[in-house]
Amino acid sequence: MQPELIIDAHLDLAWNAIQWNRDITQSVYTIRTRETNIEGKGRAVNTVALPEMQAGNISLCIATLMGRNTGNPVPHLDFASRMQTYGVAQGHLAYYRALEHAGYARIITDLEQLNNHLTALDTNDQTAGFIISMESADAILDPEQVSEWYDAGVRLIGPAHYGMGRYAGGTGVEDGFTDIGFALLKQMEQHNIILDVTHLSDKAFWQALDNFNGHIIASHNNCRALVPHQRQFSDDQLKAIIERDGVIGVAFDAWMLQEGWIKEVTSNKSVTLATVADHIDHICQLAGNTDHVGFGSDLDGGFGREQSPSDLNTIADLQNFKPLLSDRGYSDADITAIFSGNWIRKFNEAWA
Repeated sequence: MQPELIIDAHLDLAWNAIQWNRDITQSVYTIRTRETNIEGKGRAVNTVALPEMQAGNISLCIATLMGRNTGNPVPHLDFASRMQTYGVAQGHLAYYRALEHAGYARIITDLEQLNNHLTALDTNDQTAGFIISMESADAILDPEQVSEWYDAGVRLIGPAHYGMGRYAGGTGVEDGFTDIGFALLKQMEQHNIILDVTHLSDKAFWQALDNFNGHIIASHNNCRALVPHQRQFSDDQLKAIIERDGVIGVAFDAWMLQEGWIKEVTSNKSVTLATVADHIDHICQLAGNTDHVGFGSDLDGGFGREQSPSDLNTIADLQNFKPLLSDRGYSDADITAIFSGNWIRKFNEAWA
């Protein structure tokens, strides 16, 4: 029997394919074998590829275009100019179009395409569905260019990533939106692009909610009450997203799951899928229901199994949340909402 549909709201598939030179049409195990002699964090311990997404029925995801231009260049991630960042994001988009051309994926941009994709899945069509998001708006050359990206298929934008971006402050800084950042929000609202508040600094978060009247989500964010760090959202922030009928995707990065976890130092042995469920529980308790939480795993977002829950081998293991949540008292309807229903509802509302 086909496992239950799961939607993952944050996967850096093109970044892995291009910057990390991974052929995600091959299995996780093939990629691991090919990386056996490559040194570096996350190498040979990857968790995401299209065959494993199919095995776990993660048949729809939010797939990212990702590049920064903060003035602090980082190889393969943060580029020295906005033109380079633009080129990288265009390359990511071209990769998704190439997967679509080859029959591995379909890019979804409206409600009709979404419904057609969900109908196709009911007939055992295993084509992956991608809804395109931009993580860090730095690749947008100027706010007026939002229309070009919309026409190209982008349906969500997260204005910032780490550091001070061109449009807003992100993780690790306290700055808010820049002048062009406020102009970006206006353009996004005019084009009905969903705002992803993930990674925004606290100041930028509240500015966004005050200046953007469109639909919002947090694609991959956890709970500051459980892991005290600016990267997570406070209960007030989570409640504000819930009040705007947003959905929060819980992330699987160990340092976002367990207080005191240190990258490349702490073992992930004590971080499990149950730890992820703790964050799901917390959001559900704040909301008083299961309507505002889902998955936004961020698996292979610059790390691998060493920084993921220890009882997760590949992304297909997201299906193991079904008994885990059931044992905590979640009904079948609750689990369906968390697995896929909340994200489907959100896109229906945004694209109606």
